[in-house]
Amino acid sequence: MKKIILSAAILLANSALFAQTKWAADKVHSTVKFSVPHLVISEVEGQFKNFEGTIVSKTPDFNNAAINFNVDVKSIDTENGDRDKHLLSADFFDAEKYPQMSFKSTSFKKVSGNKYTLLGNLTLHGVTKPAKFSVTYGGTAKDGYGNTKAGFKATGVINRFDYGLKWNALTEAGGATVGKDVTIDLKLELTQQKAPAATAAK
Repeated sequence: MKKIILSAAILLANSALFAQTKWAADKVHSTVKFSVPHLVISEVEGQFKNFEGTIVSKTPDFNNAAINFNVDVKSIDTENGDRDKHLLSADFFDAEKYPQMSFKSTSFKKVSGNKYTLLGNLTLHGVTKPAKFSVTYGGTAKDGYGNTKAGFKATGVINRFDYGLKWNALTEAGGATVGKDVTIDLKLELTQQKAPAATAAK
């Protein structure tokens, strides 16, 4: 009887170990945008066009999922070439030295309904700091090709000074040209990755 119970426990443990799904960001249907105050009175927006992200979940509702995200800093686009060059320079991102921005989750918890809180470590400009995002889970659906997709919206605010991005200039009134708080806004569609086919025993 003990052997039966032990065998059942091992079987359940193995099932739990492999009962996880991996999802990858579909860049065609996803955006990574940001906004920052300008001259105190308005905001400038931009986006990063090249990125990759994954979610590994052991539950259908993604609670406690592990999330990793990487962004190519050089893919920044604010619809102004001169501004983009300045942002990539040593005054801001110093992209030649720090070409990647990355995020690794430490916690992804359901708050209520489809609302989640995402905590993790954001690495930018060679500095790693804790970051927090409010996440809305849009649900899952099949696309026209039979792929399973999941949708998320995530928003967070970071202080760019915390990451050494401290360049600024003063306006005539004495205010900052560029604000210190940067809002990060992600709209993500992820594709469930198919498990590799089992190799038949010879």
